[in-house]
Amino acid sequence: MDIVLYALTALLYGGLAVAGWRAHRHTAVEPALAGMPAGGRLAGGMSTGMADAMQSGRASKASGMSSMGRVLLGVALLVHGLLLHTTIFPQNAMVFGFAFALSAMFWLGAGIYWIESFFFPLDGLRLLVLPLACVASVMPLVFGGVHVLSYSAAPMFKLHFLIANIAYGLFAIAALHAILMLMVEKRLQNMRGTATRHTSNSWVSSWLDTLPPLLTLEKLLFRLISAGFVLLTLTLISGVAFNEQLVDKAFKLDHKTVFAILSWLMFGALLTARRVSGWRGRAALRWVLASFVALLLAYVGSRFVFEVLLHRAVV
Repeated sequence: MDIVLYALTALLYGGLAVAGWRAHRHTAVEPALAGMPAGGRLAGGMSTGMADAMQSGRASKASGMSSMGRVLLGVALLVHGLLLHTTIFPQNAMVFGFAFALSAMFWLGAGIYWIESFFFPLDGLRLLVLPLACVASVMPLVFGGVHVLSYSAAPMFKLHFLIANIAYGLFAIAALHAILMLMVEKRLQNMRGTATRHTSNSWVSSWLDTLPPLLTLEKLLFRLISAGFVLLTLTLISGVAFNEQLVDKAFKLDHKTVFAILSWLMFGALLTARRVSGWRGRAALRWVLASFVALLLAYVGSRFVFEVLLHRAVV
């Protein structure tokens, strides 16, 4: 049963990713097929800038997810969720590891994208999220060195686990938002610094053209970070409460705790600077990525080192 769910999940994510990239590629090369000279003017005297604007409009329409695509993505999320439940919680126990953590993270990330896409044109993000979700969904098949947790039935642990994974999903999508925003900012800087467009990366430009304006992306980014920060705070609190319930010790200073607190402080500092001084731009986006890396090291990274490199099971 599990292998069928793995195959169906990968097939749905992979098929949607391939279909999205093929549609995007077709849109990107359409002007060239129509006879547009690279970096110059059209026969009718249209400038490259006007042509790019038309190309951007076509890209936004052509790369949008169809109604059937939305339904299929919804089905993929349901199948992936069922897969995670049956593989992580088999027979009243719990099996977990870094591969399962990544799979759950990108399942929630894809779900958050799916919800966002009903309100904002985020097709450029879809082309990035779905391939990552496809790869992450099958990683537990490759990295099966997991630890069985005997206390998984504890209500406090289930609450802690749920909150933590939702927070991870929110921050994963926030990190992808930050990457796309850095790419858009770099492209805008290149456009200001040169009189002509570079056509060697036209497919990248047309991909970035499918995204909303930078101010909209920035608004979405900090909404995600704010929600994730609240859930990360609850994760730390519930983790302390669960640890006290399990081993009668409220605070345990280990690698997970250190990196979790560090990421919490970094995201908190980012939100404070944003509210107090309106911090934005490349420095803020790089801070987002650094904070997300610290969060990954808090659990996923440390488990990867123990399970894969050191071949040791950890709780």
